[in-house]
This record gives sequence, structure tokens and C-alpha cells, in this order.
Amino acid sequence: MTAFGKLIRTTAFRLTLVYLFLFALFAASLLAYFAWNTRRLITEQITTTVNAEIGEITSIYDRRGLRGLLGTMGNRALRPGANLYLLTEPNGQALAGNVGSLAPGVMGIQGWAETAYRRLDDNDNTDHRALVRVTEMSNGFRLLVGRDLEERRRLFGIVAKAAQWSILVVVVLGIGGGIFVARRVLRRIDAMTGTTKRIMAGDLSGRLPVGRSGDELDRLAENLNAMLERIEALMVGLKEVSDNIAHDLKTPLTRLRNRAEEALARSGCEADYRAALERTIEESDGLIRTFNALLMIARAESGQARGNMDDFDAADVANGIHELYEPLAEDDDMTLRVKAAPAPIHGNRELISQALANLVENAIKYGKPNATLQPLNAAAREILIEARREGSQVLLSVTDHGPGIPEGDRKHAVERFVRLEASRTLPGSGLGLSLASAVATLHGGELRLGDSHPGLVATLALPARAGGSDRLAAQTQDVPQKAA
Repeated sequence: MTAFGKLIRTTAFRLTLVYLFLFALFAASLLAYFAWNTRRLITEQITTTVNAEIGEITSIYDRRGLRGLLGTMGNRALRPGANLYLLTEPNGQALAGNVGSLAPGVMGIQGWAETAYRRLDDNDNTDHRALVRVTEMSNGFRLLVGRDLEERRRLFGIVAKAAQWSILVVVVLGIGGGIFVARRVLRRIDAMTGTTKRIMAGDLSGRLPVGRSGDELDRLAENLNAMLERIEALMVGLKEVSDNIAHDLKTPLTRLRNRAEEALARSGCEADYRAALERTIEESDGLIRTFNALLMIARAESGQARGNMDDFDAADVANGIHELYEPLAEDDDMTLRVKAAPAPIHGNRELISQALANLVENAIKYGKPNATLQPLNAAAREILIEARREGSQVLLSVTDHGPGIPEGDRKHAVERFVRLEASRTLPGSGLGLSLASAVATLHGGELRLGDSHPGLVATLALPARAGGSDRLAAQTQDVPQKAA
């Protein structure tokens, strides 16, 4: 397709043509209305003048008779730019005036008429147009007084010519403006098209150009760039996940295979086979947990869990996690405590519970106090689960007094399969914080990692349900209190 063909097919050029047609139609209608009003005004002026002259001539005839009438008409007919005058006898014979000829039948009908005529002093044979009034006087005489319409015709011609030139100028300027606007828009669209082609070819770093005008194309480009950044991040994340799966799952799978080979080669009794099978099942369970965590993270990041959202109290989630993990904490010589206040929230209860459970598991596993840095008292072994509402957010936090995470490593700690140096000797897959971060993002919140001096504060900051506190307070008042 040629450049001009692309140009005239653009939406901007077609819209310009539509607006041009509408504007030209409006301009033509306005000029036509002006011409019609001008014609009507001139006609009213002519009729007023003619009526006044007929009244004067009739009055003179009544006072001075036929002789005075003939003298008056002769004097008026000789004036420069005089009106048309004609006085005829009852038989149609002309007695006075400056009209040489009229269209047939004009003098026979009283009233107003538009007719062709010639003056007595005209040297050419050209007919002119006039607006005349015929009046019958006493004794059968007929009087014609009229005015030439050349002025009206000339003024109408001026208006018509101005209308033609105006419409021509409007069309030329409109088409020129349409081409200019269409070319400008087409250049921006072509630039976007070129960028999208590079992106489709595999260059995910390409971004659409954004101008300074802030118009709809700039806003579209900004939104598309945000979408491209999200896609690029997802693709990079997918590549990292693939690489991490290949590296981090290769070791347990190899260990699983080696144990099976070792059991076949060395085990000679049923107890040895049973022990080998138990170790194989334990390793398989770890792999299944890893894949389940990956699937849950993918489900959260893709937004598929938005369909299972409901209203609930985050305090109930905190209390449930406390009851579930309190025995596990006690087995590790840790104390698990909960502090929960009504915190209404709208979300996926299963995912939020799993995210909070991951934070508690990490605190139990990695939050043991360091004997070289602090005294090993009861406070140092305490893990606090807290649920509360703070402004427009609900905060679900887990606080421990262990070694914590250095500030420089906190951003890196939420990535998949990332395990810091202090935790590499302990079992785990490095997906707990990744899942918690994905769940927070799904609900429009964030995962915050802070310092509890010493220790780590991991907080799920989620949007609170609007108006939920009042409903929860009402529900609490309606519930009968248990007897002490």
C-alpha cells in the first residue's frame, strides 16, 4: 500500500472529512439564511417605498385631478434612479410614465407582481426585472409603481460568490489540516507498530514512544508500556523459575535415584527395604510440597484465585494458625503467642492462611535466638502473631528474635528458591516468602520485611474491607458471652 493510500485510510483523516462536511454544511446553511434574510429585507424596503409613493400620487390625483397627476408623474419619472411609473387609460393606452414595455397581463391584475420590463430611455434590448404594484384609480385609470430588482440581484450574487469561495477555502484548509493531522498520527502509529514488531521478534525490552502532550495516544502508550514491563517481568520470572527448578530439584531427584539404587544393591532384608522406601517417600513428599508451592504461587500471580474471595476476619486466621503451630513451636523450644483484634478483610482465606503459615514456619525454623548475641531467655524464644487494622489496611505480622535478614538481602529474599547463607544448612525450598509476597500482591497489598532488634518482622499489609469494622462490632455485640 502506498503512503498516500495509508494516509487516506487513517481514522484521523476520515474523521476530518466528516467534520469538514458538517462544517461546510453549517457554513452553507448560515450563508443561505443570510442571503434569504437580505432578499426579504430589500423586498420589504421596496414594498414600503412603493406603497408610500402610491399613497402620495393618489392624494395628488384627488386634490389636483388628472392634470396634476400627469405633471407629478412626469417630474418623478425624470429623476436619477427613479422608480417605475406608468398611468394607463381604461382601454390600456399609456398616458404617462417611464416604462416602455411590460410582460403581458401585468396591468390587468391589481396588486403586487414581479415582472420583466424595459424603460423608455433604454438603448439596449435587455429585459430587467422589477417588483411592481398595480392600483385602479377613479374613472378606470390604472397606476403602476415599482422598483428595479437589480440591486437585490447584485447583492444576492455577491453573497453567493462569497459562499462559493468560503466553502472552497474551508474544503482546501480542511483537507490540508486533515492530511497534516493524519500524517502526524500515522507517524506515531508507525513508530508504535515498529516497536511492537521488535517485541514480537523477541526483544521484550522495547517500549512504545511516549510524547509530551499527554493525549490519548500517550496514555495508551504508557498503559501498554506498563503491560510490557509486566510481561517482561513474568517472562524473566518464568526463565528464573525454570532455571531454579532445573538446579534446585536436580539434587533431590538425584538423591532419590541414588537411594533407590543403593537399596537395590545393598539391602538384603525387609527392614532395609522398608527404611529405603520410607526415605524415598519422605524425599518425594518434599518434592510434592515444592511443586504445590510453585502451583500456589502461579495461581496467585495469575489472579485465578480472585474468584474464591470472601469477607472474613483476619483475627480468626491468626488464631487458627496459632492453634495449629503452637505444638510445633513448643517442640522446637519456642513460644508462640497471638495478639489479634477485629480486622475485616475481603480476600481468599485459604491463600492468606497459607501465606501466614509460611511466615510462622520460617520464624520457627530460622528465628531461634543466637546465644552469642543475646541471652537465651523466654522473651528471646517468643514468636508473636499479630492481626490488627491500621487505617485502611489490615496488618498480619509475625515477629521473632532470631538473626533476622540483613536489609540488603530483603528484596532478594522474596524471590523463588532463594535461600540465604544462614539457612542453607536447614531443610526448605526457598518458596515460603515468595508465596507470601505473591498472595499479598494478589490482594493489592505487599509483604514487608523489617527489623525487630534483633529478629525479623514479616508483615502482610492488605487492604481492609470498607465499613467492615462497624459490622464486626455489631456481630460481636450480638454474640452471647460465655459464662466465666
